[in-house]
Amino acid sequence: MKNEETRALNKLKNNQKNSGAWAWFNGGPDNRYITQHIVTGMGHLKQLNVSSVTIESKSSNKIITEKAIAYLDAEFVEEYKQMKKHASNLNNDHLSQMQIHYLYMRSFFKDIKSSKEVDKITDYYLGQAKKYWTKKGLYTKGMLALTLNRTGDTSTPKKILKSLKENSIVSEELGMYWKENTASWYWYQAPIETQALLIEAFGEIENDTKTVDNLKIWLLKHKQTNQWSTTKSTSEAVYALLLQGSDWLSVTDAVKVTLGGAEINPEKLENVKTEAGTGYFKTSWNTSEIKPNIAEVQLSKKGNGIACGALYWQYFEDLDKITSAKTPLQVKKSLFLKKNTDTGEKISEVTKATALKVGDLIRVRIELRSDRDMEFVHMKDMRAAGFEPVNVISNYKWQDGLGYYESTKDASTNFFFDYLPKGVYIFEYDLRVNNAGEFSNGITTIQSMYAPEFSSHSEGVRVEVGD
Repeated sequence: MKNEETRALNKLKNNQKNSGAWAWFNGGPDNRYITQHIVTGMGHLKQLNVSSVTIESKSSNKIITEKAIAYLDAEFVEEYKQMKKHASNLNNDHLSQMQIHYLYMRSFFKDIKSSKEVDKITDYYLGQAKKYWTKKGLYTKGMLALTLNRTGDTSTPKKILKSLKENSIVSEELGMYWKENTASWYWYQAPIETQALLIEAFGEIENDTKTVDNLKIWLLKHKQTNQWSTTKSTSEAVYALLLQGSDWLSVTDAVKVTLGGAEINPEKLENVKTEAGTGYFKTSWNTSEIKPNIAEVQLSKKGNGIACGALYWQYFEDLDKITSAKTPLQVKKSLFLKKNTDTGEKISEVTKATALKVGDLIRVRIELRSDRDMEFVHMKDMRAAGFEPVNVISNYKWQDGLGYYESTKDASTNFFFDYLPKGVYIFEYDLRVNNAGEFSNGITTIQSMYAPEFSSHSEGVRVEVGD
């Protein structure tokens, strides 16, 4: 870790330009946002009381930061001068996202002195912040609340947080979040970074442990079914989780698990090792040991914070006897008999009373509901042995703003979603009846590839085809 830290600091030092700025890529022009982002990261380490391991790296860190802040101070003044030059009225809202980000960044480094000119312009923008914060987005409100709080204003930050609370959604399952916190093209509209910043704001300004823990729950639940797709979002999330709220990392007591009235104690199990840090262990039972009451499971947790885990029951059943599952993912599958008439295409739902015959065209309709955004999801739709797909070519498709890959296999049609937003979706494709007899039409299953506890399936049905 010492080597990693030294290597990272040396890389920053070597890539820093004479102006004190960093480029987005080495050799490019000065980039103010990238420079502010890096210095803000230094501020986060300072806030966490993370000190460099050697005297040499401490001084390097300080020199790097001071050079960068000197550059950013100059850019801050220059943007103000350009705004003043073209503004018709200085009392209007002139709070740009870049200036707000600068104020947030600078609030970590009160020990690094600024010029009288910078102080004067800072006072102007702080006055603007008190007046125009209501017009800003979630991320910007969080930065303004923290900046104003660190400059001695106690009333405005509390008003901002009160407004944020009133517009939030609190769920026992998903924690506390905001409906409008969705991804966009802009750096200040990034869901993970926004949630992390608001954790910092609520913890620092109100010291509200309950709210902060709810915000942290959303961050972790999001990670359960989505990737933190950038190093930037990951580092911001880790910073927020370490910074505020209950100390979840210090919990050492494992969750007590009782099956059929008997406690499962990993210390008393043969050939079972508990994973350090997470408390994970795995055990199994022989057939003779499995009784009906083993399905009665009780979980109890000691200490503060939350515990994460999953429980699933696996068994064998005839496909046509399976009933639909009710989980965060819900799937409903229907079959329709498709006929072309003089007035156009007509479809009617296939039931037990429907008389199918060889050559009929069947339309499969799958209704998918998801109560949260998910990534990397696989949906598999089985089909009866007497049906053959009309479309046998696998390809990527777009439908209702949703992109997915559809792959046709011998016994099923598969759908792969890189990203599945919260909502309701309908998928349809056609099959041709090519054999007579009675068949199980199978079920439709769906599962998150990297959070397998998020899975669901439709009910099973049987179809009968006459000669």
